[in-house]
Amino acid sequence: MAKNIIIIGAGIVGIATASYLRRDGHAVTVVDMRPPGEYTSFGNAGILSPGSCVPQALPGVLQKVPGFLSDPMGPLAIRPAHFLKALPWFLRLVAASRLSRVEQIADALRPLLKQTFDAYAPLVQNAGVTDMIRQQGYVVAYSSREALQRDALPWKLRRDRGVVIEEIDGAAIRQKVPQLAGSYVAGLYLPEQGHVTNPERLTKALAEQFQKDGGKILQRKVLDIEFSPEGPRALVTDAGHLPLESLVICAGSHSNEFTAKLGDNLPLEAERGYHVTFSDPRFTLPMPVFLPQQKVFVTPMEMGLRIAGQSEFAGNDTEPNYGRADVLSKQMQAIFPGISNVDATKWMGRRPSMPDSLPVIGPASKMPNVWYAFGHGHVGLCGGAPTGRLIAEMIGGRPTNIDATPFGAGRF
Repeated sequence: MAKNIIIIGAGIVGIATASYLRRDGHAVTVVDMRPPGEYTSFGNAGILSPGSCVPQALPGVLQKVPGFLSDPMGPLAIRPAHFLKALPWFLRLVAASRLSRVEQIADALRPLLKQTFDAYAPLVQNAGVTDMIRQQGYVVAYSSREALQRDALPWKLRRDRGVVIEEIDGAAIRQKVPQLAGSYVAGLYLPEQGHVTNPERLTKALAEQFQKDGGKILQRKVLDIEFSPEGPRALVTDAGHLPLESLVICAGSHSNEFTAKLGDNLPLEAERGYHVTFSDPRFTLPMPVFLPQQKVFVTPMEMGLRIAGQSEFAGNDTEPNYGRADVLSKQMQAIFPGISNVDATKWMGRRPSMPDSLPVIGPASKMPNVWYAFGHGHVGLCGGAPTGRLIAEMIGGRPTNIDATPFGAGRF
């Protein structure tokens, strides 16, 4: 039976979810204070990686944190003023890093992300933007074989779950990505992975098609949720009340502000990431490159070359520290000496991250007309379309294509 559904959030997860729900014939309205794709979905690394089933925290993570924090070029930063507030989240993250739990997390993530390209296919075909999805794989480059061996566990976790990974030497790295300078002597090639040439344009294209197909997008700020004895009955926005029958929360790093009102206090952190886009680098790459020692991706895009990375914990509202982006710029110049930084742009976004690296997908614990779809952390772009399809199956009362139990809000 068709429902009237409001979605809070016009990022890639919200728009993909709206698209799948509209395809099922529901009346769908997306509400966001910003235009589609102009918040966190604007600036991600653009990677579509069905093999990204490895959680952020692995055994031994606690021992690595001091080294990360003390390295000015390192990938991790925690603002002192935010540390105590984030401490419970970090304790949960460490608890999720034991090997048995890591295996469970990988087992849950792989089926969700394995369908990335399949789930995006009908949406990009309908919107006429199939050219934006590239499946050329990506190269992983290490400066020493010892560094690759130290990362044996995350690659084994992927291989054990069917991710195709080819080990390559320095010569093969240079053959696949001739532009890559430096002494990279060991690496991997993941042929099934891919990327998006412009994440913002992809989100906007899907949003435009969603509207052509009869969906609505309202640019409003949601201020509160109004309740009746039966549950939520309206959104209070800066442009008046919006009556609702069913609600889906896809509000990224702000989602727990709404779930708390709905009876679910969920441990969500705004894990801030940065990018620098070199709009005229004077060369391009045939495929993305992942450099695990720096923990950065370099991705060829319509806008130039983008380097993305960093994990900064400072909350949603603290001003960006573009010194973190400057670290990326320095790394880019070391990776590609002589790269032109004319018109290079910096950006900061907020990844909605759960301490166990699993998104929250499914019904609210206490409200029968509310569903959640957020918390994807580093895999929001990969998980956008699979999550949208999964939510549509749940709301439609159909059997889900994967076991969604591990993503339930009740796990906390």
